[in-house]
Amino acid sequence: MSKTIRIGTRDSELALWQAKTVEKQLNDLGYRTEIIAVKSQGDLVLDKPLYELGITGIFTKTLDISMIKGEVDIAVHSMKDVPTALPQGIVQAAVLPRANVLDILVHKGSTEFLETSATIATGSLRRQAQWLNRYPQHTVVDLRGNVNTRMQKLSDNDWSGAVFAAAGLERINLKPQTYLNLDWMIPAPAQGAMVVVAMENDHHALEALAQLNDIETEVCTAIERQFLRTLEGGCTAPIGATAKYDEAQDEIQFHGVLLSIDGKEKLEIQRNFPINEWKKLGFHCAKEILDNGGAALMERIKAQLKK
Repeated sequence: MSKTIRIGTRDSELALWQAKTVEKQLNDLGYRTEIIAVKSQGDLVLDKPLYELGITGIFTKTLDISMIKGEVDIAVHSMKDVPTALPQGIVQAAVLPRANVLDILVHKGSTEFLETSATIATGSLRRQAQWLNRYPQHTVVDLRGNVNTRMQKLSDNDWSGAVFAAAGLERINLKPQTYLNLDWMIPAPAQGAMVVVAMENDHHALEALAQLNDIETEVCTAIERQFLRTLEGGCTAPIGATAKYDEAQDEIQFHGVLLSIDGKEKLEIQRNFPINEWKKLGFHCAKEILDNGGAALMERIKAQLKK
C-alpha cells in the first residue's frame, strides 16, 4: 500500500467534497492519497448551453487526459456527468452507495407561480423538457455553473425558481428551506451516484477501489446508463431513467422517459423485472421506446440540436 494514489477532481466545492469522501474511505483502508484539482471545460465555458458544447464528457474530458498522461491515478465524478462510453484504457472502478436521486425546485418563498406564469432556470434539457411538459405556460431559461454559482444566479435574477439535484445541495449543506421535491420528474441516469474511474492496467488502484464498490448502486446505475446509451447513441437528449431494487420482491423497478425538447411529446416506460434479468433490462426498455415512436423523436431532437 506504499504507493500514493493521486485523486483527480474538478475544483468546485461539490467535486472536492466527493474527492475527499473517496480519499477518507481509502485512507481508512490504509492507502496513502493525494488530491489534485483541475478545471474542466464545462466549468470554464459558462455562456453557452451544455448541448452546444457537445455535452458528452464535457466535465470529465480534462480528467481523462490527466489520467492517460499519468498525472493522476484515479478520478472521482458525479456519475450522471460521465459518458456511457469511457475512453480507451479507462475503466469504472467503483460506484459508491447512492444518495438522494430526486430533482428539487429551489424557489424564493411562495409557490403561487406554479399555477400562473413563471420563469424557471435549468441547464438540463431533461429538466427543461419535463418542466414544460407539466407547466407548458412557463418559460425555461438556461442556467450554468457549479452549484454555488447557480444558487447565486438564482438569488441575483428575478426567476421564480431553479431546478437542482437534491444530492449535490445536500452534500455541501446548500439545500435551503424553500424547496419542493420534484418526485414526478424522472432523474438523470445515475443521478445521486458517485463513480471512481481508473486506468485498466493500474492494479494497485483497482484493488483499492474495489473495496469501495456498492453492488446495488452499481447494478441500478448500469441499467439506467444502458437505457441512455441505447436511446441516444452519442447525442444528448431529454432522457430520464431510474432503477430501484425491491428486496422484498427480489426485482428491479424501472421507469424511463424520453421527451421532445419543448416537452410536448413524452414517451414513457415502467416495468418490473426479476433481478436475474438486469443485464439487458435497460437495453430492452430503450428498444421498446425506440420502436414506439422514440426513433423518429430522436431524429427530430438531433436535427434541432444541430441548428
